[in-house]
Amino acid sequence: MRSGHLRVYHGPGGEAGGVDVAPAPAARNTVTVRLMDVLPLLADAVESKRTWLRDFEDDEVIISMDLYEVILAYQHYRRPSA
Repeated sequence: MRSGHLRVYHGPGGEAGGVDVAPAPAARNTVTVRLMDVLPLLADAVESKRTWLRDFEDDEVIISMDLYEVILAYQHYRRPSA
């Protein structure tokens, strides 16, 4: 059976772009998305304390080294002063 090419529907007035979820042969369990496409949804889910987040709390994500360095710096400067 041939897999189809799927796109995420954003609803009326949504962005014309979508997420390409047609899996590559070597990476059937992964998908590439822009951070700005998922970040608002994840932030809302965290703020709303959605229980489905627990299903993914041990999942790993791959981020660029420069984003990782910015996150580390943010974490350092975010700490309250002693």
